[in-house]
This record gives sequence, C-alpha cells and structure tokens, in this order.
Amino acid sequence: MTPVELSRTVLRAVRRAVDEGELSVVVPVRAVVTPPGPGGCGDYATNIALQLARPAGRPAQQVAEILRPHLTRSEGVADVEITGPGFLNIRLGGGAGASLVREIQRRRDAYGHGDVLAGQIVPLRIPYDIRAEVVADTLVRIVATQGGRAEVHHIHPSRAEPAGTEFSCAEPAATDLSQAKTAGAQPSRAEPPRTKAPQADPPRPRRPRPHLRITTLRPTPAPEDPTPLGPDGARWALLHPASHDRPRISADHLLQRESNPLFRVRYAHARTRALTRNAAALGCTGDPGDVPEDVSGGDELVGALAGYPAVLTQAALHRAPDRLARHLVTTADALLAFQHTVLPLGDEKPSAAHRARLALAEAAGTVLAGGLSLLGISAPDYL
Repeated sequence: MTPVELSRTVLRAVRRAVDEGELSVVVPVRAVVTPPGPGGCGDYATNIALQLARPAGRPAQQVAEILRPHLTRSEGVADVEITGPGFLNIRLGGGAGASLVREIQRRRDAYGHGDVLAGQIVPLRIPYDIRAEVVADTLVRIVATQGGRAEVHHIHPSRAEPAGTEFSCAEPAATDLSQAKTAGAQPSRAEPPRTKAPQADPPRPRRPRPHLRITTLRPTPAPEDPTPLGPDGARWALLHPASHDRPRISADHLLQRESNPLFRVRYAHARTRALTRNAAALGCTGDPGDVPEDVSGGDELVGALAGYPAVLTQAALHRAPDRLARHLVTTADALLAFQHTVLPLGDEKPSAAHRARLALAEAAGTVLAGGLSLLGISAPDYL
C-alpha cells in the first residue's frame, strides 16, 4: 500500500466513524501519513486524531481509540497502535507490498512525485561556488517533482543577502519618454496650435506579482576542486553530506568497494538489472505479490520504497538534496541484503514467490535509477 492509498484508507475510516455516529466532524480532504517519528512504531503514522480532536470536542486519545478498529479492519492493514498524544501507528500487511510494487510499475520515474509545491515559484539565491551551483541544480529537479519551479539567482560578491529575504518579482516599468522633460520647463519658441489628437485608452495597471520567499543557499564550500573525481563522483561528494558539513574530496568516492556509499547505490541498481536478465534466462518474469516477513531484507526494502515519496517531499521543502542521497543508500543496502532470495537456487523451479521477489527488486531498481537521475548521477546497468 502506497502512502497515497493509505491516506485514502485513513479518510475512509474517519468517514465510517462519522456514518456510525461515533464522531461528529467534517471528513477532511487529506490525511497526512508519514514514517513513524521517535517513539513510534509500524510502517506509517498519522496525526489525524489530533487534527480532529478540537472539532470533535474530544481528547485526541479518545478520537484515536474510535478510529483504531475502523483502520484495523481495512484491507492491507495488519495492526494499529496508539502512541504519544494520539498518533495512530499503522503496520501494513495483507497485500501492502504487492500494491506498492504495482504503483511503482505504473508510475515509473514519476513515482514519489507530488503536488505540495504546485504552482509555486521557489527562488534560490546562491554564491559563485561550485558546491552551491551543484546543490541548486539538483534542487531545480527535486522541486519540480513536487509541482514547483525553482529559479536560481546569483548573489553579487559585494552584496550579502540574508536567508529568508522577501523580494518582489515585479519587473521595472518601461521608461515613459514623455516624462523625461524637466517639470515646468517652457518650450524655447512658440509652437503653432495642433489639432487635438484622439485620446488613447489609458494604460492598463500592471498586476503586481506576489512577493516570494528567497532561500539563500550557502553550503559549506568544498576544501578543494572536486572535478578530478569525474561528474558522478564529484556530484555525490558535494550532495551526500548535509549542507552544513564540509564535503570530503578524495579518491574514496571512486573505489568499487562496500565502504563507498556511491558504489553501493549504483551497484544495487546494476544488480536489479542483472536479476531481470538472469530471471529471463530461466523463463521467469516479475509479478507483484506479497513477500513473507521472514525473507531477509524484504520488510526493510518495502519500507524504504514506501518512504521514498515522503523523502522527496522533505528534500524539496527543506531544500536538502542530501536527504535523498542518504535514502538511496538505505534503499540500496536493503536491496543488497534481499537480492540473494530472488532467483531459484539449484534445481529449484521459479515459483510465484520468486516472481513476487523479482518484481520487488525491479521496483527498487526503478526508485534507485530515478533518485540518481534527480541527483544528476548516472545509473549504469552494468558495473
């Protein structure tokens, strides 16, 4: 079950509680579903009970208790627990993995894209610095996944601009040459009277463009030129650390070994392509299905894929491409732990379980390739 589907499931639970007279509220348009925070559990959590507590005239804990059985009976939900002041923590099951894989297959590279920034312009101000340039270039793509449009402007070296400055996008009005004469100046000689010209339509007033919130990006500069690492290594070295951390520019980013996060992400993607090729040789194709909980890495991989849309949203809202880079490492590690269960071993024949695992691995490859593309890094099929 994808986060979008789970959000609809939560709203259906609210609607059932209202229809049965347990709650007297207006069913909201949207229910926020995110990975559990500190102290939470399960696959997802929602604050819908806290959102409805005031209009329902009840404590959030009581609203959560009312919604819990309706959620538990929903298809694809295995269990629901209440934590903190009234958070509903949801553990998925019974078709959740299969539904998630189908969603990724359907949307492909658009999986995880949303509309939280729909129609918004996101101005980015950056200094003339290679790391700032790379971060801004990446944010243009990440912001676009959420329906927004990022505009990059450079800060003049002699003019410091604090973060969060507001500025108007209104263009300067064209100069009116008739107003260039000095006020009150008299002509040097008398002019013959002229026929009064027909009055032109008054100029239309300019529609003022909204004031937009600037984000000034000043990531810690690289200690040295990263270009010797090549396009992929250089971008990873600049994007993987958080903005306030000093990037490490070293040949370690080029090593093909487990200690190199970039290598693990690209290798995991290449492994998904190799699994597809090897399965085809066995006459096996991926078919979405449930992966048992006891399969190594299966739950972790499903959780990483399900959390990808939320990570993209947060990366766009917080202007933090490092969140996406780190999530790709998490996804890659889960895939590498899971890959050994995908294909039949020895004389074993391909079964429905193998096809379900293959479909899950292929979905992981789609997400890894899409995430690397947003970072501006290539995702080779062979590595």
